[in-house]
Amino acid sequence: MQKSIEVEYWVIDRNGMLTTPGALAEESEYAEEEFVKPLFELKTPPCETYADLESTFIQQLDAVLSKADDLDKILVPLGTPINCESIEQWPSDRGEIQREVLGTNHDYAKYCAGTHIHFEKRNVTDQLNTLIALDPALALTSSSSYFQGERIANDARAYIYRKKGYENFPHHGKLWDYVDTVAEWERRLDQCFEEFKTAAIEAGVDEESMHANFAPDNVVWTPIRLRDEMPTVEWRSPDTALPSQILRLVKEVDAVMEQIHHTNVNIGDQTGAVRSDEVTLPEFETVSHHVEKAIHSGLESPSTATYLERMGFNVHEYDPITPRIDEREFISFDEARDLRCQYGELLRQDVSNLLQD
Repeated sequence: MQKSIEVEYWVIDRNGMLTTPGALAEESEYAEEEFVKPLFELKTPPCETYADLESTFIQQLDAVLSKADDLDKILVPLGTPINCESIEQWPSDRGEIQREVLGTNHDYAKYCAGTHIHFEKRNVTDQLNTLIALDPALALTSSSSYFQGERIANDARAYIYRKKGYENFPHHGKLWDYVDTVAEWERRLDQCFEEFKTAAIEAGVDEESMHANFAPDNVVWTPIRLRDEMPTVEWRSPDTALPSQILRLVKEVDAVMEQIHHTNVNIGDQTGAVRSDEVTLPEFETVSHHVEKAIHSGLESPSTATYLERMGFNVHEYDPITPRIDEREFISFDEARDLRCQYGELLRQDVSNLLQD
Protein backbone atom coordinates (compact mmCIF):
# COMPACT_ATOMS: atom_id res chain seq x y z
CA MET A 1 0.00 0.00 0.00
CA GLN A 2 1.46 3.34 -1.01
CA LYS A 3 1.86 6.01 1.66
CA SER A 4 3.36 9.49 1.91
CA ILE A 5 4.00 12.26 4.41
CA GLU A 6 3.54 16.02 4.34
CA VAL A 7 5.18 17.95 7.18
CA GLU A 8 5.02 21.69 7.85
CA TYR A 9 7.82 23.52 9.65
CA TRP A 10 8.18 27.10 10.81
CA VAL A 11 11.08 28.99 9.24
CA ILE A 12 13.14 31.31 11.44
CA ASP A 13 16.33 33.32 11.16
CA ARG A 14 19.32 32.87 13.46
CA ASN A 15 17.66 35.12 16.06
CA GLY A 16 14.51 33.03 16.23
CA MET A 17 12.35 35.48 14.29
CA LEU A 18 9.84 34.02 11.84
CA THR A 19 10.81 34.54 8.21
CA THR A 20 9.84 33.28 4.75
CA PRO A 21 11.19 30.03 3.25
CA GLY A 22 12.60 31.85 0.22
CA ALA A 23 14.79 29.54 -1.86
CA LEU A 24 14.01 26.61 0.45
CA ALA A 25 10.77 26.20 -1.44
CA GLU A 26 12.80 25.71 -4.64
CA GLU A 27 14.90 22.87 -3.21
CA SER A 28 12.83 20.20 -4.92
CA GLU A 29 9.46 19.50 -6.50
CA TYR A 30 8.36 18.20 -3.10
CA ALA A 31 9.11 21.42 -1.20
CA GLU A 32 6.83 24.44 -1.19
CA GLU A 33 5.60 27.50 0.67
CA GLU A 34 2.46 27.10 2.71
CA PHE A 35 -0.47 29.55 2.75
CA VAL A 36 1.18 31.72 5.42
CA LYS A 37 4.56 33.36 4.91
CA PRO A 38 6.76 31.71 7.58
CA LEU A 39 5.59 28.14 6.95
CA PHE A 40 7.40 25.57 4.81
CA GLU A 41 6.05 22.21 3.68
CA LEU A 42 7.99 19.13 2.69
CA LYS A 43 6.22 16.26 0.93
CA THR A 44 7.45 12.79 0.11
CA PRO A 45 6.44 11.02 -3.07
CA PRO A 46 4.21 7.97 -2.58
CA CYS A 47 6.26 5.03 -1.29
CA GLU A 48 5.27 1.38 -1.37
CA THR A 49 7.00 0.37 1.87
CA TYR A 50 7.61 2.08 5.17
CA ALA A 51 11.37 1.56 4.76
CA ASP A 52 11.34 3.48 1.48
CA LEU A 53 9.24 6.23 3.03
CA GLU A 54 11.58 6.55 6.00
CA SER A 55 14.68 6.73 3.82
CA THR A 56 13.11 9.21 1.40
CA PHE A 57 11.87 11.53 4.14
CA ILE A 58 15.21 11.61 5.97
CA GLN A 59 17.20 12.25 2.79
CA GLN A 60 14.82 15.00 1.69
CA LEU A 61 14.91 16.69 5.08
CA ASP A 62 18.71 16.52 5.27
CA ALA A 63 18.98 18.23 1.88
CA VAL A 64 16.56 20.97 2.97
CA LEU A 65 18.48 21.56 6.20
CA SER A 66 21.73 21.92 4.25
CA LYS A 67 20.08 24.51 2.04
CA ALA A 68 18.69 26.25 5.11
CA ASP A 69 22.22 26.53 6.52
CA ASP A 70 23.31 28.27 3.33
CA LEU A 71 20.43 30.72 3.70
CA ASP A 72 20.90 31.28 7.46
CA LYS A 73 17.45 29.84 8.07
CA ILE A 74 16.29 27.24 10.59
CA LEU A 75 13.32 24.85 10.51
CA VAL A 76 11.30 24.51 13.70
CA PRO A 77 9.17 21.44 14.64
CA LEU A 78 6.54 23.11 16.83
CA GLY A 79 2.75 22.91 16.36
CA THR A 80 2.47 26.67 16.91
CA PRO A 81 5.16 29.39 17.01
CA ILE A 82 4.47 29.59 20.81
CA ASN A 83 4.25 33.40 20.69
CA CYS A 84 4.96 35.79 17.83
CA GLU A 85 3.93 38.91 16.00
CA SER A 86 0.93 38.70 13.67
CA ILE A 87 1.48 36.19 10.84
CA GLU A 88 0.74 37.28 7.28
CA GLN A 89 -0.99 35.11 4.71
CA TRP A 90 0.04 34.93 1.07
CA PRO A 91 -2.63 36.58 -1.10
CA SER A 92 -5.04 34.12 -2.73
CA ASP A 93 -8.66 34.07 -3.83
CA ARG A 94 -9.26 30.93 -1.79
CA GLY A 95 -7.91 32.52 1.36
CA GLU A 96 -9.98 35.65 0.83
CA ILE A 97 -13.16 33.60 0.47
CA GLN A 98 -12.40 31.67 3.65
CA ARG A 99 -11.83 34.95 5.44
CA GLU A 100 -15.17 36.29 4.19
CA VAL A 101 -17.01 33.20 5.44
CA LEU A 102 -15.15 32.40 8.66
CA GLY A 103 -14.35 35.97 9.67
CA THR A 104 -11.52 36.50 12.15
CA ASN A 105 -11.76 32.83 13.19
CA HIS A 106 -9.89 32.05 9.98
CA ASP A 107 -6.82 33.68 11.52
CA TYR A 108 -6.37 30.80 13.96
CA ALA A 109 -5.21 28.50 11.15
CA LYS A 110 -2.30 30.83 10.42
CA TYR A 111 -0.61 29.73 13.66
CA CYS A 112 -0.73 25.96 13.04
CA ALA A 113 1.89 23.56 11.69
CA GLY A 114 0.99 19.92 11.26
CA THR A 115 1.78 16.52 9.81
CA HIS A 116 -0.43 14.89 7.17
CA ILE A 117 -0.19 11.16 6.47
CA HIS A 118 -1.62 9.75 3.23
CA PHE A 119 -2.63 6.16 2.59
CA GLU A 120 -3.55 4.75 -0.79
CA LYS A 121 -7.28 4.10 -1.06
CA ARG A 122 -8.21 0.45 -0.76
CA ASN A 123 -11.13 -0.69 1.40
CA VAL A 124 -11.95 2.94 2.03
CA THR A 125 -14.78 2.58 4.55
CA ASP A 126 -12.59 0.51 6.88
CA GLN A 127 -9.72 2.97 6.36
CA LEU A 128 -11.87 5.96 7.25
CA ASN A 129 -13.37 4.31 10.32
CA THR A 130 -10.03 3.00 11.57
CA LEU A 131 -8.36 6.41 11.28
CA ILE A 132 -11.30 7.90 13.19
CA ALA A 133 -10.68 5.42 16.00
CA LEU A 134 -6.92 6.16 15.93
CA ASP A 135 -7.37 9.93 16.13
CA PRO A 136 -6.42 10.16 19.86
CA ALA A 137 -2.90 9.21 18.72
CA LEU A 138 -2.43 12.91 18.03
CA ALA A 139 -1.23 13.02 21.66
CA LEU A 140 1.88 11.01 20.74
CA THR A 141 3.45 13.89 18.81
CA SER A 142 1.91 16.98 20.42
CA SER A 143 4.48 19.76 20.16
CA SER A 144 2.93 22.94 21.55
CA SER A 145 0.38 23.85 24.19
CA TYR A 146 0.59 27.60 23.51
CA PHE A 147 -1.29 30.03 21.32
CA GLN A 148 0.12 33.55 21.25
CA GLY A 149 1.94 32.92 24.50
CA GLU A 150 -0.99 31.52 26.47
CA ARG A 151 -1.31 27.90 27.48
CA ILE A 152 -4.64 26.68 26.14
CA ALA A 153 -4.42 22.87 25.86
CA ASN A 154 -1.92 20.03 25.68
CA ASP A 155 -2.28 20.23 21.90
CA ALA A 156 -2.93 23.87 21.08
CA ARG A 157 -3.07 23.27 17.33
CA ALA A 158 -5.80 20.64 17.53
CA TYR A 159 -7.72 22.78 20.00
CA ILE A 160 -7.75 25.97 17.95
CA TYR A 161 -8.49 24.14 14.70
CA ARG A 162 -11.45 22.24 16.08
CA LYS A 163 -12.79 24.64 18.71
CA LYS A 164 -11.94 28.08 17.33
CA GLY A 165 -11.15 28.17 13.62
CA TYR A 166 -14.41 26.46 12.65
CA GLU A 167 -16.44 27.47 15.68
CA ASN A 168 -19.32 28.64 13.48
CA PHE A 169 -18.98 25.72 11.04
CA PRO A 170 -18.23 22.79 13.36
CA HIS A 171 -18.84 20.08 10.74
CA HIS A 172 -16.01 21.57 8.67
CA GLY A 173 -13.36 21.11 11.33
CA LYS A 174 -14.36 18.40 13.79
CA LEU A 175 -13.82 14.65 13.77
CA TRP A 176 -16.68 12.90 11.98
CA ASP A 177 -18.56 9.83 13.16
CA TYR A 178 -18.08 6.42 11.54
CA VAL A 179 -19.71 5.69 8.18
CA ASP A 180 -21.29 2.59 6.67
CA THR A 181 -20.32 3.45 3.09
CA VAL A 182 -18.11 5.83 1.15
CA ALA A 183 -21.28 7.28 -0.37
CA GLU A 184 -22.37 8.36 3.11
CA TRP A 185 -19.04 10.20 3.57
CA GLU A 186 -19.45 11.88 0.20
CA ARG A 187 -22.98 13.00 1.10
CA ARG A 188 -21.54 14.69 4.18
CA LEU A 189 -19.01 16.46 1.97
CA ASP A 190 -21.76 17.64 -0.36
CA GLN A 191 -23.75 18.99 2.59
CA CYS A 192 -20.71 20.86 3.92
CA PHE A 193 -20.00 22.29 0.49
CA GLU A 194 -23.55 23.58 0.16
CA GLU A 195 -23.40 25.06 3.66
CA PHE A 196 -20.14 26.85 2.89
CA LYS A 197 -21.34 27.97 -0.54
CA THR A 198 -24.53 29.47 0.91
CA ALA A 199 -22.55 31.36 3.54
CA ALA A 200 -20.06 32.59 0.95
CA ILE A 201 -22.75 33.93 -1.38
CA GLU A 202 -24.50 35.60 1.54
CA ALA A 203 -21.14 37.24 2.39
CA GLY A 204 -20.92 38.65 -1.14
CA VAL A 205 -18.66 36.07 -2.80
CA ASP A 206 -19.30 35.57 -6.49
CA GLU A 207 -20.65 32.07 -7.19
CA GLU A 208 -18.24 31.55 -10.08
CA SER A 209 -15.29 32.40 -7.83
CA MET A 210 -16.64 30.05 -5.19
CA HIS A 211 -16.74 27.13 -7.63
CA ALA A 212 -13.31 28.00 -9.02
CA ASN A 213 -11.72 27.70 -5.59
CA PHE A 214 -13.74 25.09 -3.71
CA ALA A 215 -15.22 21.66 -4.34
CA PRO A 216 -16.78 19.11 -1.97
CA ASP A 217 -13.50 17.23 -1.53
CA ASN A 218 -11.51 20.31 -0.44
CA VAL A 219 -14.04 22.51 1.35
CA VAL A 220 -13.58 20.90 4.76
CA TRP A 221 -10.56 20.79 7.08
CA THR A 222 -11.65 17.79 9.06
CA PRO A 223 -8.95 15.62 10.69
CA ILE A 224 -9.59 12.89 8.10
CA ARG A 225 -10.15 13.61 4.43
CA LEU A 226 -10.64 11.73 1.20
CA ARG A 227 -8.32 13.15 -1.44
CA ASP A 228 -8.59 12.77 -5.19
CA GLU A 229 -4.83 13.03 -5.67
CA MET A 230 -2.99 9.72 -5.66
CA PRO A 231 -5.91 8.96 -4.52
CA THR A 232 -5.63 8.75 -0.74
CA VAL A 233 -7.22 8.73 2.65
CA GLU A 234 -5.47 11.48 4.63
CA TRP A 235 -4.99 11.80 8.40
CA ARG A 236 -4.29 15.42 9.35
CA SER A 237 -4.41 15.39 13.16
CA PRO A 238 -0.77 15.20 14.32
CA ASP A 239 1.31 18.27 15.00
CA THR A 240 4.60 18.79 13.27
CA ALA A 241 7.27 17.24 15.47
CA LEU A 242 10.79 15.84 15.50
CA PRO A 243 11.23 13.56 12.48
CA SER A 244 12.03 10.47 14.56
CA GLN A 245 8.71 10.82 16.36
CA ILE A 246 6.78 11.45 13.15
CA LEU A 247 8.33 8.36 11.57
CA ARG A 248 7.52 6.23 14.60
CA LEU A 249 3.91 7.37 14.42
CA VAL A 250 3.70 6.73 10.68
CA LYS A 251 5.17 3.26 11.10
CA GLU A 252 2.63 2.25 13.74
CA VAL A 253 -0.39 3.76 12.00
CA ASP A 254 0.76 2.13 8.75
CA ALA A 255 0.95 -1.26 10.48
CA VAL A 256 -2.69 -0.94 11.56
CA MET A 257 -3.76 0.27 8.12
CA GLU A 258 -2.03 -2.70 6.51
CA GLN A 259 -3.63 -5.09 8.99
CA ILE A 260 -7.18 -4.02 8.21
CA HIS A 261 -6.72 -5.39 4.68
CA HIS A 262 -6.21 -8.87 6.08
CA THR A 263 -8.68 -9.09 8.94
CA ASN A 264 -12.18 -8.11 9.99
CA VAL A 265 -12.96 -4.60 11.24
CA ASN A 266 -15.84 -4.42 13.70
CA ILE A 267 -17.44 -1.43 15.44
CA GLY A 268 -19.27 -1.27 18.73
CA ASP A 269 -16.96 -2.56 21.43
CA GLN A 270 -16.72 -0.38 24.55
CA THR A 271 -12.93 -0.37 24.63
CA GLY A 272 -11.46 -1.16 21.21
CA ALA A 273 -8.37 -3.21 20.37
CA VAL A 274 -6.10 -4.14 17.49
CA ARG A 275 -5.38 -7.87 17.47
CA SER A 276 -3.76 -10.18 14.94
CA ASP A 277 -7.10 -11.73 13.99
CA GLU A 278 -9.44 -8.76 14.41
CA VAL A 279 -9.58 -4.97 14.64
CA THR A 280 -12.31 -3.77 16.98
CA LEU A 281 -13.22 -0.09 16.98
CA PRO A 282 -14.98 1.32 20.03
CA GLU A 283 -18.19 3.29 19.90
CA PHE A 284 -17.70 6.79 18.54
CA GLU A 285 -18.55 8.31 21.92
CA THR A 286 -15.56 6.45 23.38
CA VAL A 287 -13.29 7.75 20.63
CA SER A 288 -14.56 11.31 21.17
CA HIS A 289 -13.84 11.03 24.90
CA HIS A 290 -10.25 9.99 24.23
CA VAL A 291 -9.79 12.69 21.58
CA GLU A 292 -10.80 15.34 24.12
CA LYS A 293 -8.39 13.83 26.64
CA ALA A 294 -5.64 13.76 24.02
CA ILE A 295 -6.17 17.43 23.17
CA HIS A 296 -6.41 18.69 26.74
CA SER A 297 -4.22 16.28 28.75
CA GLY A 298 -2.18 14.28 26.25
CA LEU A 299 -0.40 11.20 27.56
CA GLU A 300 -0.96 12.41 31.12
CA SER A 301 -4.41 10.87 30.73
CA PRO A 302 -3.87 7.22 31.83
CA SER A 303 -7.07 6.03 30.16
CA THR A 304 -6.08 7.53 26.81
CA ALA A 305 -2.54 6.14 27.01
CA THR A 306 -3.98 2.71 27.78
CA TYR A 307 -6.44 3.04 24.89
CA LEU A 308 -3.60 3.85 22.49
CA GLU A 309 -1.66 0.80 23.69
CA ARG A 310 -4.67 -1.39 22.91
CA MET A 311 -4.94 0.21 19.46
CA GLY A 312 -1.40 -0.74 18.46
CA PHE A 313 0.89 2.03 19.74
CA ASN A 314 3.97 1.58 21.93
CA VAL A 315 3.19 4.69 23.94
CA HIS A 316 6.31 4.47 26.13
CA GLU A 317 8.48 4.86 22.99
CA TYR A 318 7.20 8.40 22.36
CA ASP A 319 8.62 11.59 23.80
CA PRO A 320 6.33 14.44 22.64
CA ILE A 321 7.67 17.97 22.86
CA THR A 322 4.70 19.49 24.69
CA PRO A 323 5.53 18.14 28.18
CA ARG A 324 9.08 19.45 27.85
CA ILE A 325 7.97 23.07 27.54
CA ASP A 326 4.54 22.98 29.18
CA GLU A 327 5.60 24.60 32.45
CA ARG A 328 4.17 28.12 32.45
CA GLU A 329 0.81 29.73 31.82
CA PHE A 330 2.42 32.38 29.61
CA ILE A 331 5.55 32.56 27.41
CA SER A 332 6.89 35.92 26.22
CA PHE A 333 8.07 36.84 22.72
CA ASP A 334 11.73 36.55 23.76
CA GLU A 335 11.20 33.18 25.44
CA ALA A 336 9.35 31.92 22.37
CA ARG A 337 12.23 32.99 20.10
CA ASP A 338 14.66 31.06 22.32
CA LEU A 339 12.44 27.98 22.21
CA ARG A 340 12.17 28.14 18.44
CA CYS A 341 15.97 28.26 18.17
CA GLN A 342 16.34 25.42 20.67
CA TYR A 343 13.97 23.10 18.86
CA GLY A 344 15.35 24.06 15.48
CA GLU A 345 18.70 22.77 16.70
CA LEU A 346 17.09 19.63 18.10
CA LEU A 347 15.52 19.01 14.69
CA ARG A 348 18.94 19.09 13.08
CA GLN A 349 20.36 16.73 15.72
CA ASP A 350 17.43 14.39 15.24
CA VAL A 351 18.02 14.19 11.49
CA SER A 352 21.74 13.56 12.06
CA ASN A 353 20.90 10.69 14.40
CA LEU A 354 18.48 9.22 11.87
CA LEU A 355 21.10 9.38 9.14
CA GLN A 356 23.60 7.54 11.34
CA ASP A 357 21.05 4.86 12.15
